[in-house]
Amino acid sequence: MPTSEPDVIVRREGRAGRITLNRPDALNALTPGMVAAIRSALSTWAGNPAVRLVAIDGAGERAFCAGGDLAGLYHAADTEAARGFWRDEYAMNRALHRYPKPVVTFLHGFCMGGGVGLGCHAAHRITGPSARIALPECAVGLVPDVGGTLLLARAPGRLGEYLGLTGDRMDAADAVHAGFADHVVPEADWPGLRAELCRDGDVRALADAATDHGPARLAGWRAALDPAFAGAEPEEIRRALAADGTAACTHAGQAMDRNAPLAMSAALRLIRQVRRAPSIETALALEYRYVHRALAQGDFREGIRAAVIDKDRTLRWPHAPRTPVPEADVRHMTRPLGAAELTFEGES
Repeated sequence: MPTSEPDVIVRREGRAGRITLNRPDALNALTPGMVAAIRSALSTWAGNPAVRLVAIDGAGERAFCAGGDLAGLYHAADTEAARGFWRDEYAMNRALHRYPKPVVTFLHGFCMGGGVGLGCHAAHRITGPSARIALPECAVGLVPDVGGTLLLARAPGRLGEYLGLTGDRMDAADAVHAGFADHVVPEADWPGLRAELCRDGDVRALADAATDHGPARLAGWRAALDPAFAGAEPEEIRRALAADGTAACTHAGQAMDRNAPLAMSAALRLIRQVRRAPSIETALALEYRYVHRALAQGDFREGIRAAVIDKDRTLRWPHAPRTPVPEADVRHMTRPLGAAELTFEGES
C-alpha cells in the first residue's frame, strides 16, 4: 500500500542538513506540524559537528512557501491553538535568525508571509527569476509578521513602509535591493549548487554562482516613494501619493486601497518602532501583540473569508477606506499583552 510523503522532508546529505517543504499543491503553506519538524531539525543539527550548514528549499515549481495555512487558522475552533501556532512559528523565525551555522535558503516562485519568515532570516538567501517575494498581510487584515517588520525596518529609505503597507511583490532584483535576498542564481543551476554545498559544506560557492540581477525597479521608484511614505499615518501617505501622481505613487495608492485600514495603521507604527530598536526579538514580540488579538478583535477573519474561504474578493472592513483610523483602535491592537506577552525565555 503506497504511503504519502511527509509535508516537510528532513534529511542529511553529506555535510549539510537539508529541509524541503513538500506541499506543492498547497504552495508549501506552513502547518503546525511542518513548523515543529523544522524546529526539531534545527535543534538537532545545531550541536552536530558533522553538519556544516543547513539548506532549505521548497518542492514543486510554483512556490518556496506562500505563507501559513490561512484556512486552517480561520477554521480553528480554539483561538489559543491558533496563537500557539504563531508562537511556535515565531520561535522558528528567531532560531533561523540566530542560528549558529550557515543557513542557505532557495527562494523560488511565491515566497510570501510565513515563507518570508522561513526564507529571509537565513544568513544566505538565494533567489532566481521566478521569485515573487512579499509581505501581503495587510491584505488579509494582519500586520507583516514572522519578523517581517525587522526586514522592513532595515530596508533602504522608506521602502519598508511601502512594502509593508502595500504588500507589493518583489522580483529577484527588488528583493536584493530591499535586503530580502543576497544573490540571484539561475534556477537551472540550483541542483548543482546544492550538491556542491552538501559535498563541501562551504558557502563560498554561493558568491561564485551569483549572476548580475540587473536594475531594481524599487531603486528607481525611491525618489517618489520615500517622501510620500515618510508620512505620519496612512491617510497622510495616501494624500502625498495622490499629489505626486507618478506611476510608482499611483501603483502604491491603488494597492493601499485594497488593504485593511486598521492593519496598515498598526503596521506603520510597528515598522517604525522596530526601526528604533532593531532586533528580531523586538519585532516578533510587537507583531505578536497584534496577531494575538487578530482572530477575535481585528480584521483577520474578514480578510481570510474574502481571499481564501469565499474567494469573492469583496472586503467589508470595519474601518472605512480612505478614512483615518481612530488612534484608540490602533493602540488597542498594539498595546502590551501582560502575562500573554511573547518572550523567548528558555529558547537557545
